[in-house]
Amino acid sequence: MNQAPAHDAAGVRSPRILIVRLTAIGDVIHGIPVACAIRDALPNAFIGWVVEGTAGDVLEGHRAIDALVRVPRRYWKSAREVWRMRQRLRSLNFDTAIDLQCLTKSAITAWLSGARKRIGKAGSEGRELSGWFHNELIQPSGTHVIEHYLSMLRPLGISSPAVRFDLPERPGEAAFADNFLRTSGLAGARFAVLNPGAGWPSKVWPAERYGALARHLFQKHGLRSVAVWGLPSEISLAESIVGASNEHALLAPPTTMLELASLCRRAALFVGSDTGPMHLAVAVGTPTISMHGPSRADWCGAYGPLNARMQIRYEAGSSLERRRADDSAMRAIAIPMVERACDQVLALQAARKCG
Repeated sequence: MNQAPAHDAAGVRSPRILIVRLTAIGDVIHGIPVACAIRDALPNAFIGWVVEGTAGDVLEGHRAIDALVRVPRRYWKSAREVWRMRQRLRSLNFDTAIDLQCLTKSAITAWLSGARKRIGKAGSEGRELSGWFHNELIQPSGTHVIEHYLSMLRPLGISSPAVRFDLPERPGEAAFADNFLRTSGLAGARFAVLNPGAGWPSKVWPAERYGALARHLFQKHGLRSVAVWGLPSEISLAESIVGASNEHALLAPPTTMLELASLCRRAALFVGSDTGPMHLAVAVGTPTISMHGPSRADWCGAYGPLNARMQIRYEAGSSLERRRADDSAMRAIAIPMVERACDQVLALQAARKCG
């Protein structure tokens, strides 16, 4: 844990700011520019973040974060864990908490921190009972979730900050990626990462279509592809890509999120649906194609001008309904559409390097 100075050169107490975004990995990644914007605007601030479970892995060692408070998944179901979390947060003496999540559990977490100023969302954006626990409610703005989160910094006098992730790369993950590329014959070569897995079956684009895309990427751009997977349930999808690729795709070993981040840093392109790995690829600067069915591309798609978002129709409904929907909205995204998007993103990348 880094320790920011308690007071600045004029003897004024430095602000101590807590970010609350407990889950999930993609949403935690979307919140990282908030920490970077606070650090840029208030360099002497002490910045903390409270996060649940493995979602905290992407925050470990981040230069903008002084204290990472990690709690077990569903910690709020254990009185002992709630007490431990409260004691840890109180010991850090936060004066401001920013609740990016705005659910009852995140709002209570902000309240238990002891921060006198607790920033939340007004109206329907403040979900469940969150509005009862915050004492400064604002109406966020922005068409993308990243812009939405950054707009919550207005009470701190921070407006329209640059979007920056600045994710660190640790030596172990870098060595993993370099070793895989060396043993697979891809060292020094341009390649694409194809990520077929998703937390919801309704977010999965068919594996055989990724295989066809791998053939296109090799035939038109000379790019081989790497089919990645993390969970045992995803390996069959990755194997199907390899089988349908005419030997233009390789099967990656199982990867952690941080190992995948290192692999993506070295890739020329990432293609996947609305998942944590897709958002991670964006955060490490990989040109990215995101595909959407039960999530809105404009809200949570690959952010930035060098990326592309693909959506034919939105599978509307509650979160539970969209999770349980079939994959027809994803199947509506045809192979030629994704091929053209890849061509355009790769052309933009080439033009940028030439410029």
